[in-house]
Amino acid sequence: MPEIDGHKHLEVMHRTSDYTPPRSLSHFLIGRPLQTADAPHQTIGKAIGLAVFAADALSSTAYATQESLGVLAAAGTLAYGFIFPVSLAIVVLLAIVTISYEQTIHAYSGGGGSYIVARDNLGELPAQIAGAALLTDYVLTVAVSVSSGIAQVVSAYPVLFDYRVWLAIAAVLFIMIVNLRGVKESGAFFAVPAYFFVAMVLTNIGTGLFRYLTGGLGPVVDPPDASVVATLTAITPFLLLHAFANGTTALTGVEAISNGITAFKEPRSRNAGITLM
Repeated sequence: MPEIDGHKHLEVMHRTSDYTPPRSLSHFLIGRPLQTADAPHQTIGKAIGLAVFAADALSSTAYATQESLGVLAAAGTLAYGFIFPVSLAIVVLLAIVTISYEQTIHAYSGGGGSYIVARDNLGELPAQIAGAALLTDYVLTVAVSVSSGIAQVVSAYPVLFDYRVWLAIAAVLFIMIVNLRGVKESGAFFAVPAYFFVAMVLTNIGTGLFRYLTGGLGPVVDPPDASVVATLTAITPFLLLHAFANGTTALTGVEAISNGITAFKEPRSRNAGITLM
């Protein structure tokens, strides 16, 4: 650090290199490898973080109610009256899980996944069970979410029915490639559909409430009776618990933000906690 006019000045050395990494198919698909020094510039804020880590939890709400209704439909239309208390129980459970993970975020600022928390508090075997359960959950979440999405596309365009499996495989591969490009890049890409989904859900609920309060909600014609209705007519506790279990698919993805704290900008715990809430 040389002195000029009695003051110390810091010299910055710039190094150049003539080496250029070779181009490859992987670079074209997922980008060039990042330098370690560039890692802090890849962190994300709350807006992008919501699109990246909350997409899992948001997508689950698209089919959770349908799963519960599918079970209750077996007992006839009278069972539909139980969907509200079942949904309320799921919401209470979701609140408990969310608050628990919010506390975990502040306790494990370096990433508070199920494995880490279970290992520190319960031991190695419970941690491995929690980790295996989480991996299984991720596989099932991708399978169910993509299948549900393709089912909606096929319902709008029946001509694609014979290609639904290939469409699902292509969707999984596409999502994989986008995520491999990096958290920041994938977040910018998924932000549009994620926020569009949230806006459409809120618009749907708001429109329904407005039409209900103003008396403009039209009648809905009952669908034809399903053949399964004749085989099961009793509303049993097992049936309600089955509907509750199917509806808890809405809880999948809540842990994603807790696992990805290190991807957030500083202060990490605060930004991750706000995004979770």
